[in-house]
Amino acid sequence: MGQEAETGPPSKTAKQLEKERKRKVEKEAKLEKLRLKQEKQKELEATRKEGGGGKKDEKKKPEKKVASRYDEGRTTAGEKKDVSGDLPDAYSPAYVEAAWYSWWEKEGFFKPEYGRKGIHDCPKEGLFVMMIPPPNVTGKLHLGHALMCAVEDAIARWHRMKGKMVLWNPGCDHAGIATQIVVEKQLARQGMDRHQLGRKRFVDKVWEWKEEYGASIYNQLRRMGSSVDWDRAVFTMDKKMSHAVTEAFIRLHEAGNIYRANRLGNWSCTLRSAISDIEGNTCVNFTSLFDMEIM
Repeated sequence: MGQEAETGPPSKTAKQLEKERKRKVEKEAKLEKLRLKQEKQKELEATRKEGGGGKKDEKKKPEKKVASRYDEGRTTAGEKKDVSGDLPDAYSPAYVEAAWYSWWEKEGFFKPEYGRKGIHDCPKEGLFVMMIPPPNVTGKLHLGHALMCAVEDAIARWHRMKGKMVLWNPGCDHAGIATQIVVEKQLARQGMDRHQLGRKRFVDKVWEWKEEYGASIYNQLRRMGSSVDWDRAVFTMDKKMSHAVTEAFIRLHEAGNIYRANRLGNWSCTLRSAISDIEGNTCVNFTSLFDMEIM
């Protein structure tokens, strides 16, 4: 045993020595890589400080794209749209639709007599007449109106393309009780009611409401590109419309289709007026009057 201890550990083989050498080289390469990385980091920090920063660069937020709009000052109202110049990079409805409608209206493209000698110059293809379901002047148009107008506009334009004489007649409805309630609420906010105003002044207030919201409704129809004949626009309380309603009722009465008699009606104590069944709120409870036993 004493002889083996004196000899010491066995010498490493050439293979082991080569492996150690490779490990040493790899370690030195990693240390060099780390040193270079640290130096680069110091250079970046020094550059930021020189630029007055010191904070980490924030990620750039993507710029919000704004839809291109047509400069309507390029085209005088009623004149054909000036389409010269560069187009927007992407399709923009606001750019495409702007400045056309006033020219269409001025040229009379939507009149039934357009391109003909007169209203009686009916083509062989025939004629097509459609009345727009008059929106109530109680407010502004909503998505349901937009859908209705889009469908009717497509129908009217389709008949024009077939060569027919087409009239799509616009208008709005006074809405009767509904408009009265809206105007009364407006008066209530001012500390008044229709009885204090009197009939004439209250009717004037209703007409003021109609002028405000009727104009807004018509402008909305224009924005949608509706191909209606604005010269024939009507309001259900216009004199000619009231005369037509009276004439219709007289004819129906003379034909025996309607009659006048004493019947139970719906009286509103608040409105102090008769109202239709659809405007009332009737609640009926059905209970059995007797029990029946089936054998």
